[in-house]
Amino acid sequence: MRVNERIRARTVRVIDSDGKQLGILPINEALRIAEDRELDLVEVAPNASPPVCKIMDFGKYKYELKKRQKEAKKKQASFDVKTMELRPFIGEADLGFKLKKAKKWLEDGDKVKILMIFRGRELVHKNKGFDVVNKVIGELSELGTVERKPIFQGRKIEALMSPIRKKEGGKKNGEVKTTKNSKEEV
Repeated sequence: MRVNERIRARTVRVIDSDGKQLGILPINEALRIAEDRELDLVEVAPNASPPVCKIMDFGKYKYELKKRQKEAKKKQASFDVKTMELRPFIGEADLGFKLKKAKKWLEDGDKVKILMIFRGRELVHKNKGFDVVNKVIGELSELGTVERKPIFQGRKIEALMSPIRKKEGGKKNGEVKTTKNSKEEV
């Protein structure tokens, strides 16, 4: 984005800070008007004929642009994919420990990849592997939804769960929170 003296065009269409068109002016006159108002001349549409320039406070504009980008980044879903490795004949205590970790991951907003790995002759017991994976999905269903159902690939079964998104503010359909000790004047 070109500002002030960096604008190369000889004539520009000028819009003032209120959004009113001042018309097509020579660059020198447009710069003088911006300088008189103690603002900057910013080229907003360089490909137009003639280029469109707006008189504004460029520092303030850059600050607001950064602020908007930061807000957009906050709203964007950010998550990691955590992997939970299992075996078909996993013990109950081990499974409980892994489930506890997976629940924490889902609560933190991360996705959980459930990975059942078969070694050697364990491959004969595919159905046992599916049973364990389905049990894990059942245990985690209150905190997450199945994004990718369990599928068998090579020597492993994979499934993917994503966290259930919480609604902003925890209110449903315009519900208003009331307290017992509220003081209302009648």
